[in-house]
Amino acid sequence: KFLIYACLLLFSVLLSLRLDDKIQWSYWAVFAPIWLWKLMVIVGASVGTGVWARHPQYRAEGETCVEFKAMLIAVGIHLLLLMFEVLVCDRIERGTHFWLLVFMPLFFVSPVSVAACVWGFRHDRSLELEILCSVNILQFIFIALRLDEIIRWPWLVVCVPLWILMSFLCLVVLYYIVWSVLFLRSMDVIAEQRRTHITMAVSWMTIVVPLLTFEILLVHRLDGHNSFSFIPIFVPLWLSLITLMATTFGQKGGNH
Repeated sequence: KFLIYACLLLFSVLLSLRLDDKIQWSYWAVFAPIWLWKLMVIVGASVGTGVWARHPQYRAEGETCVEFKAMLIAVGIHLLLLMFEVLVCDRIERGTHFWLLVFMPLFFVSPVSVAACVWGFRHDRSLELEILCSVNILQFIFIALRLDEIIRWPWLVVCVPLWILMSFLCLVVLYYIVWSVLFLRSMDVIAEQRRTHITMAVSWMTIVVPLLTFEILLVHRLDGHNSFSFIPIFVPLWLSLITLMATTFGQKGGNH
């Protein structure tokens, strides 16, 4: 997860610089952190598959089989995301095909992610990327239609599915804040529990609030309601990603 967030952070920095014409790189170069992320996924999956093939005894272990299947699911989704990212770069650089075609891999990722989430729930697996892809299918469709000007809604309306998701995340933040306050006022809670809940509340706040700020600023910029350059618009996103990077320390590894 640390690698993912680090790559996304570097990519967002390069993208903001490119959008503001501070650098004149090709978008293929701007996407370099994304290519690195996908390369690491493919290399890791190749190593895992090689170990699996060389040690047949692992196949008799139930938990190992689940781990291997989870890896295959994650790799499959990453390959579809890679296809989307390649199409995005090609569309930006050459502009020869519709955005609906570019988004086709994401349209396919979403139902696959739903199935992966069901499988992960049954096998007690954490599949954060799959959840993210599965709940955003409507948002992907709206963005593709808007970019192709099939619909001409304001971006504020186009992003309604995103606002619904962010509302849920804001409720999560509120939940942690309320529980932190209750734990601070309770004399029956040990200090370690207080620290844990306060840390969770602060972490969620420093992730969700800047992320929501970034999305609002970006939507207003796309709708022409402000004339900010992209670098200050991306600053809240960088804060969220840095916080996410910090939260990865001490967490259990995943397949992403």
